[in-house]
Amino acid sequence: MRLLTAALLLASLPLVASAAEVAPAPRAKVVVGNAAPAFKIKDASGKVIDLAELTAKGPVLVRLTCGCSGCDKELAYFQSLSEAYKGQGLVSLYVFKEPDAKMAKYAAEKKLDVLYAVDPKGDSWGTFQTKSMPTNFLIEKGGKIVSIAAGCDPSGLLANTVSAKTGKLLGTEVVDVKTKVTGNK
Repeated sequence: MRLLTAALLLASLPLVASAAEVAPAPRAKVVVGNAAPAFKIKDASGKVIDLAELTAKGPVLVRLTCGCSGCDKELAYFQSLSEAYKGQGLVSLYVFKEPDAKMAKYAAEKKLDVLYAVDPKGDSWGTFQTKSMPTNFLIEKGGKIVSIAAGCDPSGLLANTVSAKTGKLLGTEVVDVKTKVTGNK
């Protein structure tokens, strides 16, 4: 009887192990200090942008945004931030929750000099576990998130905070993007 019980117990173990092996791993929380999520998206030309490839080369600013009036006003500050740190290796990726047709015209009007993609369904927001529009993720070389800044701030203060963190991350002089943009008006 003991031998039969032991045999039945051993026979059931592989079933338990195989069930655990096929269970999906829980997604890591998207928080400061954790690795950025696996993220790929196509740009307007159909080229795949892979966040892991970008962060292997240097820091990346991912901006999930739209073309509403608030985000539109804030865009100038983030464009200034991207320009200020591009020479130090920062890559900026903007993901717009807008249709392709609207974005082509918008990108030309705003003279976007960053990687950008459109995601009208908002899948990117799910990947990055946010509902806020816009949300900015500063990710260091290697893929660790160092800053998350959510919410729309047309005054430029939020962009200035992200700029300070970017300058610190890059070990370079911090650029006051608020003054840079408002001084140019």
